[in-house]
Amino acid sequence: MTVLRGCSRLALGAAVALGSIASAQAYDRVNGEGFASRSPVLATQGMAATSQPLATQVALDVLKQGGSAVDAAIAANAVQGLMEPTGNGIGGDLFAIVWSAKDKRLYGLNASGRSPKSLPFEYFANNGLDKIPSHGPLPVSVPGAVDGWFELHKKFGRLPMKNLLEPAIRYANDGFPVTQLVAYYWNRSVPVLSKYPGFRDTYMPDGRAPKEGEIFHNPRLAKTLHKIAEGGRDAFYKGDIAREIDAYMKANDGFLSYEDLASHKSEWVEPVSTNYRGVDVWELPPNGQGIAALQILNILEGYDLAALGRTSPEYVHLFAEAKKLAFEDRARYYADPAFNELPVKQLISKKYANERRKLINPERAAKRYDAGTVALRHGDTIYLTTADKEGNMVSLIQSNYRGMGSGMTPGELGFILQDRGEMFSLQEGHFNQYQPGKRPFHTIIPAFATKDGKPWLSFGVMGGATQPQMHAQIIINMVDFGLNVQEAGDAPRILHSGSSQPTDELMEDGGYLSLEDGFPMETRRKLVQMGHQIRFESGPYGGYQAIMRDGQGVYHGASESRKDGQAAGY
Repeated sequence: MTVLRGCSRLALGAAVALGSIASAQAYDRVNGEGFASRSPVLATQGMAATSQPLATQVALDVLKQGGSAVDAAIAANAVQGLMEPTGNGIGGDLFAIVWSAKDKRLYGLNASGRSPKSLPFEYFANNGLDKIPSHGPLPVSVPGAVDGWFELHKKFGRLPMKNLLEPAIRYANDGFPVTQLVAYYWNRSVPVLSKYPGFRDTYMPDGRAPKEGEIFHNPRLAKTLHKIAEGGRDAFYKGDIAREIDAYMKANDGFLSYEDLASHKSEWVEPVSTNYRGVDVWELPPNGQGIAALQILNILEGYDLAALGRTSPEYVHLFAEAKKLAFEDRARYYADPAFNELPVKQLISKKYANERRKLINPERAAKRYDAGTVALRHGDTIYLTTADKEGNMVSLIQSNYRGMGSGMTPGELGFILQDRGEMFSLQEGHFNQYQPGKRPFHTIIPAFATKDGKPWLSFGVMGGATQPQMHAQIIINMVDFGLNVQEAGDAPRILHSGSSQPTDELMEDGGYLSLEDGFPMETRRKLVQMGHQIRFESGPYGGYQAIMRDGQGVYHGASESRKDGQAAGY
């Protein structure tokens, strides 16, 4: 039964009389865009937005106990590693951007791990491999998340780490109900990962993936988290956990070693930015792909997008072409800066964007672009954001890569090791060429935006190559199209796929466009006439969380309608 609100009896009667209840649904919302899943959540003392409601509640509990935004983020991330193994866990990497209210500045943390030092480049060719496998022992790199927690905590934490990990330990022992989307992806992972040692014992109770609403326990992970809570980061990288990972990898033809774990360290980095129509948008520099969002925004700043309209074919076309240009540079230049001098400043400059913009034909889709010439001197994730009463804000993203990761599930530890090493190129001379002890190209990127030097928006959108495209769209939706923080995430999305990945050759066929429901058929038809290939897909549009801080210090929280998540505050 359809219930109409905010509508007069006369209007309702007319709609029914015309046999058109659908036409009356424009009255269904008192205000806000019709596609919005809900209004923003407002609070002043603290806010958390995650893709798991129980993790959001844990974050709020920590804030109410006097914890900082970083404390809340760590506690929530630990819970999500348990409850969303389909997207993250302590076998993966972590990146974060933190706004310090005390210092009135942003800090960036790159907590990604490196490739095994004992795995030489020649190994792959010698074993008939022209690319790094997606699963199994070969793509496994050092998991950086735990060290990332302790680096964040050392600089910005207040409560003891034991307190922050206690909720995850308790849920791991007592169990939790598996949510809808996690159950779906868990079930999809089983046919691929169940052959790897340890996976079935930890993640397949009763010989299958748990279904939605079933209670899942992970006592192995509870013991591992307890060791970390008691022994600190060294318990993971230099203690029994590291030794168990080392023994497991040696027994299963892997290369990740105790030495690799013991020598690991995170890196504090300076976020980089561009100004888009008065808003400073911040990303972390490579080895991640965050600057692609800045490149897209720089190119699109040259057009009057507001006049074109959010669902117009002209806007969608320009967005797709700007993305193609940025991603060709992404394929060529984005890599570990410890191994290459990367032209980040040139790539995100307005001058460079002006040159690249000239290549766009406003009437026709390009089949391919070449990467730009700059002066050189030589698939699932979780995203969360938190904010505290002092004004500190955290933008944090964490992932195993390819959902549940490599499938390699060491002994009694209760987690899967990531397969991020798959992202290396085996092309000699490529910036992202595989080398021992090197960080692979990364897709996971947190984002932040400031106005006049003050925090405005902590946000992120999980989902592989989707992420920089959606970062740009969130900013455009708010700045050009005037959407609020929830509407900006709920709005139908544009996704261009098929162009260059860091391990692939340049795009030759123009790739393809996927448009979520909400774009008019006339727009799709016009895009086809302009030379775009259109695909109809469900699911690959990412997962958004955000916290906006207004001029009065009020937090506006938003959570992804495409995920299981929740934004909440107090």
